Amino acid sequence: MKSFPLVLAILLAALAGQSQPTFQPRLQPLPSPPGMSPRGLPAGLPPPAAAPVKEPLNYLIRVEWKEPKGDPQSLEVLTTEGHFSLNTIQKTSVKINGSDIPTTLKFEGTLTALDNKKARLQLFLGRTVPYATGTYSAGPSVSSSYSQVSVGLDSTFLVKFGKPAVIQNDESGQISVLVKRMEL
Repeated sequence: MKSFPLVLAILLAALAGQSQPTFQPRLQPLPSPPGMSPRGLPAGLPPPAAAPVKEPLNYLIRVEWKEPKGDPQSLEVLTTEGHFSLNTIQKTSVKINGSDIPTTLKFEGTLTALDNKKARLQLFLGRTVPYATGTYSAGPSVSSSYSQVSVGLDSTFLVKFGKPAVIQNDESGQISVLVKRMEL
């Protein structure tokens, strides 16, 4: 039993030692070498100029697509650098058993200007296409159930401002993109 107070005293001393602040030396700045300023620049030279602030611009993105047996269609989006997104319903629809089923158009992406002549454009241009999944009769009338599938182009490429670029060309048609810088 006599060892118990001794163990308790040692334990309390250890805890008290842990609560004491430790010594931390203060760091002093080193003197500058002769002929140098405290910032490490040669003495007498002004500090370096800040990088010029990039003036924000608007960009007009025009997408045009031509289908083999149809009129050319297009859309335009005005945006700044960064992400853009457009979801809309197309004028044309698909007829399923006499009912007009709308198709939607989705245009989204990210524009990153590389300099005043070109940019990197990541885009998705697609649409939903309805299709019949089944037909059933309800007396004299026939009805159909349908579903929709999303189709489109997802790509990243470089563009020159003011110059159109063909980004898809096959038997189903051609898609081109034009990006213009719009001065404020």
